[in-house]
Amino acid sequence: MVEELVAAGVAAFCAGAVYGMAAARVVRQYERGVVFRLGRLRSAVRGPGFTMIVPLVDRLHKVNMQIVTMPVPAQDGITRDNVTVRVDAVIYFKVVDAAEAVVQVEDYRFAVSQMAQTSLRSIIGKSDLDDLLSNREKLNQGLELMIDSPAIGWGVQIDRVEIKDVSLPETMKRSMARQAEADRERRARVINADAELQASKKLAEAAGVMSDQPAALQLRLLQTVVAVAAEKNSTLVLPFPVELLRFLERATPGEAGRAAEAAVHQLTELDGKTRIVKEPAAEEDVPQST
Repeated sequence: MVEELVAAGVAAFCAGAVYGMAAARVVRQYERGVVFRLGRLRSAVRGPGFTMIVPLVDRLHKVNMQIVTMPVPAQDGITRDNVTVRVDAVIYFKVVDAAEAVVQVEDYRFAVSQMAQTSLRSIIGKSDLDDLLSNREKLNQGLELMIDSPAIGWGVQIDRVEIKDVSLPETMKRSMARQAEADRERRARVINADAELQASKKLAEAAGVMSDQPAALQLRLLQTVVAVAAEKNSTLVLPFPVELLRFLERATPGEAGRAAEAAVHQLTELDGKTRIVKEPAAEEDVPQST
């Protein structure tokens, strides 16, 4: 009798151990468990931790609740301004309702991938090339809205969509390079023209000052001669105006000859490279032959 009780207890213990091993499940922190009992969805979603199901009756599906990063394959399309481009993107999404993700769609990952590809082709056809290159934030928002609308019924939330790269044909790249080069050249010409305008205004002001003071023009001429002769690598032939001698003569009547000779001598001594050529006097200064 005792032996029969012991054997029955051992058998019950083994049966309980087998049942416990078959019924025990562990759900990770980032997962949720969806239970189907005889094919019918149980309303309660199993949270993370240890849980039990009825063997041979219940079936547990674990759904990952982490954010999924899915690359969208590159799609060929024609923009609204008739430019052929190739665009790829990346999509970030997560499951917010584990039961809907299992029941409403067969494979929510595949469904989101196909929806992202079709939405990307659609957004290419609705956009201009300039928008694809420079206004991506607006396109990303529109693409996210297009994908998120049907995904809500699948228990999936689209977290973010980003356009990664826009590939252009080589002919279009060369055309854009020529356009950018022409634009830079246009701006350079405008800047040079503006600089010439400012310089001409300053030169006009300087000419007005020199017209009031003729001596300033002569001093400027002497400064130019000194600046050129300082290089010592060229020979300068400078016409020496007779008006300068007359100016010196008027400035120092008693020493006009000596001042003129001293000025000529100083200019001639600039490394022996500067030659002074006197201009002929005016016709009224040339004595008439009799």
